[in-house]
Amino acid sequence: MTDSSGSWPAESERHFWDALSEILSATCTTPEQLDETLRSWLDLVSGARDERLESEDDIARCSQMLIESQIFRNNSSYVRTQLIYGLLQEDELAKLHVYANFLLLDGRTDEDTFRAMISEGCFVRLLELIKGCADQDARLHRLLLQLMYEMSRIEHLRAEDLLQVDDNFVMYLFQLIEAVSDDASDPYHYPVIRVLLVLNEQYMVASTSAAVDPDSPTAPMTNRVVKILSVHGPSFRTFGENIILLLNRETETSLQLLILKLLYLLFTTSATYEYFYTNDLRVLLDVIMRNLLDLPSEANVLRHTYLRVLAPLLAHTQLSQPPHYKKEQILSLLEILRGSGSAHFKPPEPTTLRLLERVAKTPWLVDDEASSSDVSPVGSLSHSQTGSSVSVVANVSEKPGVKTPSRKSEMGPESMGGQAASGGSPPRPKPPPPRNQRAQMCLPEVPKHRHGAPIVPPAASTVHVNGNGQKKQPPKIPPPRRKAKLPAAAGVTAESTNPVS
Repeated sequence: MTDSSGSWPAESERHFWDALSEILSATCTTPEQLDETLRSWLDLVSGARDERLESEDDIARCSQMLIESQIFRNNSSYVRTQLIYGLLQEDELAKLHVYANFLLLDGRTDEDTFRAMISEGCFVRLLELIKGCADQDARLHRLLLQLMYEMSRIEHLRAEDLLQVDDNFVMYLFQLIEAVSDDASDPYHYPVIRVLLVLNEQYMVASTSAAVDPDSPTAPMTNRVVKILSVHGPSFRTFGENIILLLNRETETSLQLLILKLLYLLFTTSATYEYFYTNDLRVLLDVIMRNLLDLPSEANVLRHTYLRVLAPLLAHTQLSQPPHYKKEQILSLLEILRGSGSAHFKPPEPTTLRLLERVAKTPWLVDDEASSSDVSPVGSLSHSQTGSSVSVVANVSEKPGVKTPSRKSEMGPESMGGQAASGGSPPRPKPPPPRNQRAQMCLPEVPKHRHGAPIVPPAASTVHVNGNGQKKQPPKIPPPRRKAKLPAAAGVTAESTNPVS
């Protein structure tokens, strides 16, 4: 179908789409006819992947055509099952790509696809494929990471599946992120970051479930994400920088919660208190303060999670050491959130008030006189405070795709102007620049899928200082590239159920 230059002429391109339409228009009255039609669809799409279907959007269009066909409408359960088995058994990379693309697109539309994949053992298969195809097929590797993320945030993974994740696999994911830190032309490994975040959530839920269920057949699992950062954290600081970038930019509530869950564990685990550079912690504090002020009154779940992270951030990290960063602004924030002196913030409900008081008891926020008599020494969060919060933090969730509303929507321009003048919502802080040059993330996604926004690094440079006073000056970041506009032909808007809860 290609000409002498190896490209598809327009006539052949039309022929490809016409042939695909013809295959999917076939009448299938028996399982044998249906199997033959699916094989023809698979062979045509996989055969054209490297010559014609150069973008993920093109392959998604082929998947969407199958989903919209009468064949799929009449036999959706059978078709899904056959394609799941194909992912489990196929070894040819091009065909694996077609299987994975369809299942990702279909699963975003119908969450039962992801549940069926988990029950059929696809998680372990994805572990195997991700480790095996990175050097062979970068397109497929990235797609498999996206599929693992989407599948894993729908519901609990089986204990036997999660136990298949070993230290080497988690270390491998961190190394993928670190490997491109010196390459300005390489995009962010956003799919890798999201897989690590969702694995952390799975570990948290599995551990808290085992702890509260006396009949649980398994002991609490080791959280391998936190374990690797506890032992090798200084070698993997790029990951930490990126999750602060994500929290600064992200508007999807479920992904904010994934990030906050990991931050909570890092700030309540002594081995990772100083995982972040001091300047990065200051930026993180700015992000949390801004988001707390911007959350609307009904966003209590997200507000509570931010406050649960804020308490150990202030008490356990380098921020607890002088010179204390933005002490007065933090105290003002607590007063605003209590509803004191602000017409735009209602008096908080009991849980918010309790969490605010927990933050307020951080030793360095308390006046010296009160500190000597009313507050315990540094390490202000007791074991009962931190331990009792783990299960609460682990189980907070939100539907994928739901965006966090802004308090601005509750107020008119005049109200927002008045709030800003009175010390309300601060401007969006600059995110910490990565230590090395990078380009804007521009990853192929299934068209019109709204999960997660691309990271746009700032064109700035900051000296990073760790707990030992060591300094490192990152180079300037090149200007971001524009993300290509996705075609509407293969678009999908999907709502799935709660992630791990």
